[in-house]
Parts: sequence; C-alpha cells; structure tokens
Amino acid sequence: MSRLKALFVLSFIQTMILVHGQLQSKGYLEDKEFTIQEEGRSSLIYQFLPRKLTSKTFILDGETDGVIEVLPHDGWLQTKGPLDWEKRKVHKLTIRTLNETGITEEGPFSITIIVEDINDNRPVFNQSEYKGEVREKYRPGRPFVRVYATDADDPSTPNAQLSYSILQQIPDSNPKYFQINNITGDISVTWNGSQLLTVGKDYNLIVQVSDSAEHHFSNTVMVKITIKENIWVAPPPITINENSTEPHPMKITQVRWNDDEALYELHQRDRYPRFPFSIDAIGDIYVSEPLDREERSQYIFYAIAKSRNGLFASSPLTIEVNVEDINDNPPVCPALITIFEVQENEGIGSTVGEFQASDADEEGSFNTLLVYRILEQIPTIPFNNVFSLNEFTGQLQLQRSTLNVEEVDEYILKVEVSDSGRPTSLKTICTIQVNVIDINDNIPIFEKSEYGNVTIKEDTQLQTVVMEIQATDDDQPNTGSSLIIYEIKEGDPHKMFIIETERETNRGYVKIAKPLDFETMQEHRLVIHATNPEPLVAGVAYNDSSITRFTVFVMDVDEKPYFNETLYQKQVKEDVPVGTKIATITAIDPEGDSIRFSLQGDTRNWLRIDEYTGEMFTKALLDRETESHYRVTVIASEKTNPRMSASVLFNLFLEDVNDNPPRLAKSYFGTYFCHPVTKPESVVIEATDPDAQRLTPFKFSLTPDEKDWVIVRLNRTHAKLTMAHSQFEMKNYDITVIINDQGIPPLESEVHIPVSICSCTSKNECEASPVESLGLPSIGMALGILFGTLAVIGVIIAAVFISINHKKKKEGKADGADAMNTGEIRPLSS
Repeated sequence: MSRLKALFVLSFIQTMILVHGQLQSKGYLEDKEFTIQEEGRSSLIYQFLPRKLTSKTFILDGETDGVIEVLPHDGWLQTKGPLDWEKRKVHKLTIRTLNETGITEEGPFSITIIVEDINDNRPVFNQSEYKGEVREKYRPGRPFVRVYATDADDPSTPNAQLSYSILQQIPDSNPKYFQINNITGDISVTWNGSQLLTVGKDYNLIVQVSDSAEHHFSNTVMVKITIKENIWVAPPPITINENSTEPHPMKITQVRWNDDEALYELHQRDRYPRFPFSIDAIGDIYVSEPLDREERSQYIFYAIAKSRNGLFASSPLTIEVNVEDINDNPPVCPALITIFEVQENEGIGSTVGEFQASDADEEGSFNTLLVYRILEQIPTIPFNNVFSLNEFTGQLQLQRSTLNVEEVDEYILKVEVSDSGRPTSLKTICTIQVNVIDINDNIPIFEKSEYGNVTIKEDTQLQTVVMEIQATDDDQPNTGSSLIIYEIKEGDPHKMFIIETERETNRGYVKIAKPLDFETMQEHRLVIHATNPEPLVAGVAYNDSSITRFTVFVMDVDEKPYFNETLYQKQVKEDVPVGTKIATITAIDPEGDSIRFSLQGDTRNWLRIDEYTGEMFTKALLDRETESHYRVTVIASEKTNPRMSASVLFNLFLEDVNDNPPRLAKSYFGTYFCHPVTKPESVVIEATDPDAQRLTPFKFSLTPDEKDWVIVRLNRTHAKLTMAHSQFEMKNYDITVIINDQGIPPLESEVHIPVSICSCTSKNECEASPVESLGLPSIGMALGILFGTLAVIGVIIAAVFISINHKKKKEGKADGADAMNTGEIRPLSS
C-alpha cells in the first residue's frame, strides 16, 4: 500500500510540473485550460469534482485522439500516452456528469488542452543534393544558388528557427571563396572568390542547417558548384572614321552579361556636350550620328549590367571609342596678316621670322604635315626673290642683302600653305608683311640735362607724377630703334619711383611707386638714362646726351603713430588678482613725439593702461562666465597733438577656472508619490556646472544621517535618488544631496530635492498638499494668516479713527477757553 501511495505522490508531482499555470490538482466542474508538453508519459492532469450529489458518472467527449480520458467514477482527467504537437496542437474537449439513470446532471463544460512543442524533429533539406553555376568575376554577395530546409517543430519557437552554415569547401582555400546567408540559405562568392575563381575548376560545399534550440538538431547536404567562363568583358578599343557617310545609328561593338536577364545602360565618364551612343536590350552598342574628330578625338564611357530589380550585376566595363581623322580641315593662317621686321643692314641668311600655320586635323598625321611656298613678292624691288621660305619649318630668311628703307619700307609676301593629306591635299593662301626698319644709329637725347629740384610731402599718394621728362630719337618712328626706355640708374636704391613712357611721344612720367618717408630719406638725387630696345649699330654709343638728373626733396608731415602689431591678443586665467599686468602695447610716432595710451570700449571697467608705458593691468576681478572674450580698443595719441592718433584692437581671452560649484539643472519642486507607497520609488536628477568645461563626472552623495534614501550615479551628469524602503508617511520630505565636481580644487554644493508623499485621486494625482510642508504654509495656515492680517488691519483703522476723534475733542475744548477769555458768548449744546 505504501508503494502505491508513493507512486501516486510521484504522479501528482509530475502532473503539477507538466500542467503549467495550475496551482491546484482538483476542483469543481467548470471550463478549464491546460498546457502539456508533447512526448510526455501517461499522467494525471486534473481531478474534477461534482457539485451535485446526484452526479455519479463523468463523460469526456471531443478530440481525445485515443490518448486523453476521464476516469468515469472519480473524475480524474489523464493521458494514456504521449501527445503529439505535430499531429494536433490543441485538443477541444467537453466534460459532463450523468446521474444514476444516465441523464446529464452537470455540464457540459469546455476543456482546452494546449500541446507544447518540444524539439523532436530534425531539419530536412528539400533536395538531397544541390547544383549551382557561377561565372568567373561574379559579383561578390550576389546569390547564385539557394539551399532550403524545413523543420516540423513549432515555427514560433527556437525548435524550428533554422540557421545555415558552410561546414567545408572542397577543395579548400584560405580565405574562402564562398559564403552563405545564415537566414535565407543564399550562397554567393566572396570578394576573393570573385577574383580567383577560374573556369575548369569545380567546388563542393558541405552545408549544414541547425535549429536554434538549446539541444539542437542539424542536417547536412552537398552543394556542387561549376565555374563557368565570364563573358562580361570589355571589348577592344573601337576606331570610327570621322564624318562617316554610313547609315546611322551604326553598331560599333557589343557587350554580353552572363545570363539573359540583364538590363544594359551606358554611363558617361566625363560630361560631354553631346553623347551620341546608345545600347539596346541585348547589349549591342550604337553610334547615333557621324562624329567629328576636331570636336572630340576620343570617347570613354561605361557599359553597365543591372538585374531586374535595379542592382548592379558586376563592375562596369570601359568602352573606348577613338575617332580617326580624315583630311577635312585646310591649313589656317596664324593671322590675317603676319608682320615681321628686318633692319636694312641685315646680312644674307639672317632670319626674319618663323611663319607657322596650323591645321585642325589629327596632330602628327599627314593631314597636318604642312608645306610652305612663296607665290608672290610685292614689290619686286630691287629683285623678285629677296626672301626665302623653308618649305617645312616656315623659317623666313633674307636671301639678298640689298634692303634700303628709303626705297622700300614694306614687302608683301603671298604664301601658299598646303597639307599632305590623302587622297586630296588642302591649301590656303596667307599674307606676310615684312617691314624694313631703319638701323639704330641715333641715340636718344634729353631736352634737358638737368631738371632741377622738386619738393613733395612724404604722404603724397602713390602714382602721383613727380616730374615729366622728354628725350627724342631721330631713328625711324615707331620702331625699336626710336622707342625710348627710361631707367633710374642712381639715387633710388629702394625703388621708390617708376617711369612710365607714352609710346607715341616718348614722353616719360616719373611717379611715386612706394610710400615716401622723411625720417628714412629726405632727398633723392635721381640719375636717369634713356636707351632703345634695339641695339645700336657698331660705332655708335650712348653718351651724356642720353642722361638727365633732378632731385626730389621729401617734406616732413606730422604722421600718426603706428603700432608694432596690427592686433594684440592675450589669454589669462579668469581668477588673476586685480592689478596683474597682462600685456604691453607698443606704439611709435614717426616724428619721435611722446605717446599717450588710453582705452575705448572697456564697458565692464576691467582693464587699466598706463598712459605713458602702454602696460595693461587688470582693474577688477574678471569673470569668464560673464564674458569669455573681452575686446577693447587701445588708442595711441601724440602728446603734443592728441588729434594725431591711431587705434588697435586688444582681445582678452579668459581661461576658465573652477569657480562655480555644481547645481541642479532644473527645479524638482512638485515631485510627489502616492500614499501608501507600495514599492520603492525613485526620481532622476541632473546636475550642471556653469564653468567653461563641465568638470564631470559629478559625484552625488547624501548626508550621513539620511537613512530613507539612496543615490546612484547613472552617467556623468545624472543620478537616481531612490527610496531605501516603502514605509513612508504622508508628508513632505526634503532630501539633501551633495554634489561634487572634478575641478582642481573640487567644488561642492548642497541641493535640496523636495518630495511629497500624498493621498492621490483615481488619476494618481495629489488630492491636496500634505499637512507638513517644506517652508510653505498649508491651506489652514494660509487662511489663519489671512484672517490674522485682516484683524490687525482692522485694529489699526479703529485706532486711527479713535485718535482723530480725540483730537477733535481737544480742539473743541481749546476753542471754548478762547471764547471765555475774549468775552465771547457761545450757545450751550443741547
């Protein structure tokens, strides 16, 4: 009997474990729901008790599947064998009782048994073997084959949540050539695989699928992969004759993706003014119109293949189109008329100039190989062939030494320029003008050898004309032999002056090039030479006639002082003592006058400057939190003439010191919790610091006598203040929190967090303020104060009226006495 009892207790414990959510093993008949794991052993589930004494037999109906029954006489619901989640996930049953005559006495009541899945199924691939094909240079990450497995367990549990992995690659490589998406089973090549896979070498992958249960099941399958040749390759460069007469559009090349599903596009590498290329649906590339090599000799663009969903199938291919030149451009003259000069005394063989025409056809081809020939010389004096022209270089040379400017001062040459293009050469007629110029056998002669003196102020504006000078030259006008160049040879070591020449008259204008300075140099004795750009002929030399002089006297003017620097800046700590010297401002007066310094814009009255030395001191305590960048203007004035002054900016940057203790970032007044407190509540507080750099992390702590609260720092600026228990009275609490910053030295502050424990409405809002408050009167106290104040005011008003009445009575008595003394008779009051 004891063995049967032990078995019953064990069966009862198993039932309590398997039947989740049930806190009892028996109860009166009613609707019930049970959750039972599949694959469990036969077990008791629940004992139903009748409510009526006339109920004698229990009847179970519904989806029992032959494994669920109720004992007819004692009401025990039990399983006779294991449940199967894969067969039925929920069993819908009913239970009722019969009396002795077989009539239903109680029920029927609904019984729902939910079968809980366990991991009892292995994942199964939908194929026993997979095959895939991938091309060389295949795009990394793009799937080319997918494996797929299923699991008969509950998909909402880890029992059927599958993960794929590659166990082995055969032949192996490091790094691997293939990868798999562990969720979808998509297999793709890695970046290394896209670069290193070659046709003719096949691979096998052993792929594993596993469920995600703690004690998981797995399965494997073989994937056989064939490497195929990549046909997505760039075509060789294409050459197209310019100005083609072929029908357009004209196919010029093609590209092919590795399958027929690709969409093709052309993308420009550079932004062309026009892009005369297109690609069709099968990858044929066309040129839509004739090309012009002179417009563009080469086009480089990209062919792109995309999948149907718009993703790039692989890297773009570079398409190179070269436009081949044809001889469609005649030579072009360098100018309408090309002008050369030659001196009349030049010898035979002297080079007059280089005549260079151009051709817009392809450089270096026969189409741009130019040939020169003189067709005509005008005039033919004294001979017809005075000049020769090199047929390939265009070098024009003097062929006869018989030039005479008095006879002919200008020759016109008609030159034929032809290219060597095939099949037809193109020609152009150009014009060369050769000017015969006089030889430079005359020197420039100044009209004056001495121009005297000139006096100018040192602050005269730049480019002011100081002196006009004039030299003349008897050589042929408007030639290099008669053009005069003026140059200051002496008296101007610092290049303070320049001379500009008027070409038509050779008049020179001496101008100021740099600011003059009386204190540096009071006079400039200028010596000026006149020369020609064309060299003098043999036997002729420059002499004193080509030299002139004059002196520039610089007159002193009272100039403003100037500072040594264009901007003064200084950085100091904000806590420097009053009277600290922070800078020295230096200014100089060009005339050497004494200077006085002063400040403008010192709006906070922080600074003081010594008017004689320029030393600047602090005048008051500085505060970076008030103003971190303080700007004033320093004035330097002449002592004898204060109107002559200059100014400069002085920027003072204040460096922060830890002179502000931390504080709360906001007010926490109004924080409350409902009474009674059922669990420890908390409030998050935030600290801040007005210094330049918040010296965080802040440290938060409570006073030693605070036992009802604890505080924990959450991050650099926040902390959580939490109740140490839940036994709080209904009143106001004032929690003192100590906050420390991390400055040197660190600063500390005490802050107060008011928290109310109050009676709350149904909306969890305080009904009224607690009786006790933190320095704030309650409603009763407020009313008492109000009535007391009104009473005091009433007493004061009554006293005033009494005083006024008493004063009137005294005045009345005084009037009566006066009347008796004067004999005046007054009527008696009634």
